[in-house]
Amino acid sequence: MTVTQAAPPLATAPETLEAPARRKRSTNSRKWLEIALFAGPALIVFVAFVILPVALAAVYSLYNWNGLGPLDRFIGIANYQRALSDPLFLQAIGNNITIVVASILVQGPLAIAVALLLNRRLRGRGIIRALIFVPYVLAEVIAGLSWKLLLSPRGGVNALLEAVGLEHLTRPWLADPDIALWVMFGILTWKYLGFAILLMLAGLQGVPQELHEAAAIDGANWWQTQWRITLPLLGPTIRIWIFLSMIGSLQLFDMVWVTTKGGPVGATNTMAVYMIQYGQGQYGYGSAIAVILFVISLAVALVYQRFAMRRDLAGAVTSGVR
Repeated sequence: MTVTQAAPPLATAPETLEAPARRKRSTNSRKWLEIALFAGPALIVFVAFVILPVALAAVYSLYNWNGLGPLDRFIGIANYQRALSDPLFLQAIGNNITIVVASILVQGPLAIAVALLLNRRLRGRGIIRALIFVPYVLAEVIAGLSWKLLLSPRGGVNALLEAVGLEHLTRPWLADPDIALWVMFGILTWKYLGFAILLMLAGLQGVPQELHEAAAIDGANWWQTQWRITLPLLGPTIRIWIFLSMIGSLQLFDMVWVTTKGGPVGATNTMAVYMIQYGQGQYGYGSAIAVILFVISLAVALVYQRFAMRRDLAGAVTSGVR
């Protein structure tokens, strides 16, 4: 009787097992190469012009340095103690905070109201949009000098008040410490409101018109529709604008410098203006002011993103497909 032996199982070739691993390594290498190719130049610029200057400023702030000689006069945190005990710098911080709060409470609702109006069918809507956005595209130097001339004691604003019989309302608008900050805030609102309106109009384009029609069918009036539908859907745009407005207000410099240089007697001073005024020839002290400004801006940004923009950022993060 012939005995038939079972054929041994075919051994899996090592090449067959290694092929998927090689493909996976090749895919990962290509992915990292693409990341390096596209993100590398931006990362280099970011490190060279953001991270490195901040690190150098932190080092310089620990020295009494005039910007010319060697760094050989180490004074530790004395520059920070000097800044945080200077009433003028504390006033500058308060001015920045005032502008931040006023911008959110005044510019935000005003921008939303104008955007809702311009989002409707309105004759001459395109011309109105252009006129509102013109101040934003003007250079800060031109805008600041124009308002400085208009608000001077013999400028156009006082002349207009006198022409209409309101002489009692004439003021040295930018020279009165009691009102100078609020006059500056009015100039800033005129300058940057157009950007806020444009951002709100862009957000309104993402609100489905079908929801408005459904609300109208259910008997909701225009105000109820805006309050219950439009504003909640406009929430991400509003939160982004608030973030940009806060950071811009904390770092405000050019308009104030051109218009008042922080005067009178520090009434319109900001942290950036103070840094330029008192950091000239004292680069260690100026660097300490720059570090304080950076830390405050970073803290505000992180806290706001953590608590206000958490849902928006969570929706923008996607996990990798496996």
